Amino acid sequence: MSMSFSAVSVPSSVSRPSYLYSSAYQFSFGAPANYFRSGLGGRVVLHGGSLPLCRNFCGLKQWILENLHHQQHQRKLGPTNEYKSIKNQFKDHSTDQSGSTLSHEDSNDQTSKTTSELEESSLPSSQPHASVTEPTTSVESPSMPQTHSSKFLVECGEEPSLCIAVIGATGELARRKIFPALFALYYSGFLPENVSIFGYSRKNMTDDDLRSMIASTLTCRVDHQENCGDKMDVFLSRTHYINGGYDNREGMSKLNVLMKQFEGKCEANRIFYLSVPQEALINVACSLADNAQTLKGWNRVIIEKPFGFDVLSSHRLTQSLRSKFEEKQIYRIDHLLGRNLIENLTVLRFANLVFEPLWSRTYIRNVQVILSEDLGVQAGRYFDGYGIIRDIVHSHILQTIALLAMETPISLDGEDIRNEKAKLLRSVRKLEPSDVILGQYKGSTRDKVDLFMNSLTPTYFAAALYIDNARWDGVPFLIKAGMGLIQHRVEIRIQFHRVPGNLYRERMGHNIDLATNELILRDTPDEAILVRVNNKIPGLGFKLDSPELNLLYKDKYNVEVPDSYEHLLLDVINGDNHLFLRSDELAAAWNILTPILNEIDKKNIAPELYELGGRGPVGAYYLWAKHGVRWAED
Repeated sequence: MSMSFSAVSVPSSVSRPSYLYSSAYQFSFGAPANYFRSGLGGRVVLHGGSLPLCRNFCGLKQWILENLHHQQHQRKLGPTNEYKSIKNQFKDHSTDQSGSTLSHEDSNDQTSKTTSELEESSLPSSQPHASVTEPTTSVESPSMPQTHSSKFLVECGEEPSLCIAVIGATGELARRKIFPALFALYYSGFLPENVSIFGYSRKNMTDDDLRSMIASTLTCRVDHQENCGDKMDVFLSRTHYINGGYDNREGMSKLNVLMKQFEGKCEANRIFYLSVPQEALINVACSLADNAQTLKGWNRVIIEKPFGFDVLSSHRLTQSLRSKFEEKQIYRIDHLLGRNLIENLTVLRFANLVFEPLWSRTYIRNVQVILSEDLGVQAGRYFDGYGIIRDIVHSHILQTIALLAMETPISLDGEDIRNEKAKLLRSVRKLEPSDVILGQYKGSTRDKVDLFMNSLTPTYFAAALYIDNARWDGVPFLIKAGMGLIQHRVEIRIQFHRVPGNLYRERMGHNIDLATNELILRDTPDEAILVRVNNKIPGLGFKLDSPELNLLYKDKYNVEVPDSYEHLLLDVINGDNHLFLRSDELAAAWNILTPILNEIDKKNIAPELYELGGRGPVGAYYLWAKHGVRWAED
């Protein structure tokens, strides 16, 4: 008979005391020494063909007690060579498994956990929760400032440290959005106290230069004014600058050395926000993957849209990223998906019985997704070749439709939600040119847009999408996205079918569409949820009206709505990825839009010109009418 007790595992580097094999020990253990052997990996295996089972267990119990007594005796003498051998062996094993260029979240978490357990088990019993601190030998870069290491190194606490690096720290996006969002999270207590913020770019700057640059953009919300100045000073003191130069591999190595100085020997997590041009993205991402990832925690990388120029470039980008990172490490961010309207879609659908039974072709006549920008939005980015299709429709609009129309996920876990979104996007019918209207607003000398009039890059996109599944068969999803329009408006309108055999048809006037029930989810202007119902006007006679039941957020909730970057950065910190595009979602979205993009490249479709500050191309009205949809007036 042979029994293996996996719970009793002794590392191979630990030599067992010789008295375990003495004749006295044979008697107390209840088995000859040849029955006590070491299996693979240092596992204790008990052999005994004819010995009763109870004697084996009693002997094993005695051995465990005497071994624990021996360990306590060794602890009184301080850390032993055996402990150091165990720790060094485990570090070597961790390095072999993780590799020198890539650190994945699962392997890092397991490594950190097991190392922590070994260290804790070797401490004196009178200090069960103390942390092991060892002399640190830091690797200094010749050009690295050495004033950081002694000032900020702290003892390991219960919470892992967090380093956030903003790559492209001197850009407009970083100054106006990313750093203010990080400060808002820090002030609100959503960042750990041992957080460190790093700005990385090619400019020759100092820490103080970076702090001065971003200080003017940091503000405290109305409901966060207490000790605002003190919090801001502490946040800025935790902000540091790295001049990466023109060699990103060397720059990322310098960043890694500086991060290690702040992390010490503690468990550490890192976030890298790549606020860089598309042409530099692959080089920056590969350089940080090889030179700046931690082996003591998880690494997460945030990538800004657009995610490629077309299906081929997007595939190449995905392949390059996946060669260096796991999918769960990659967070493709679209700030429009961080709006409260988007985050509330799943709540509205799955937490309200009044809506979910109606959420299908049986009751819904059409769905309209509208995003219109007014004159205040700069147009340069749309004329550089990407246009509104790649910038807005590919990510924001299609993700909104996916969240709105997907099947119920099995849980609120990010991967479960992304599974349903991907299934929905694969069910969307490819767009045909006859179901699309493109537009470009007329340039003017004042706005200096007339320089780009030779470009066919659209600034307006209207289309009718159809989802080929049982829930949505035959229901048009109407898209209207444009810039330079009469007003800034972001909303979703869900129009229901007419009441069959309506008894009040004659009292509703000639336009029966005006009496159609409608659910309106509005983000801008004035965030609100509205439900259009038919109602009798008070007074004598019998006249009907179609008012809107109104939940206006600014009247109901006396809070300042956080910026969308705050929402999304907090999701990255928490590992919630349901609002970030996965690779298969990305590919499915390109599959929907590629036929239209090909027609544009072949110049088979020309954008229709419309007045700046107007309502968009006239063709969009006819497209709506073609699909039996009442145009939602601006």
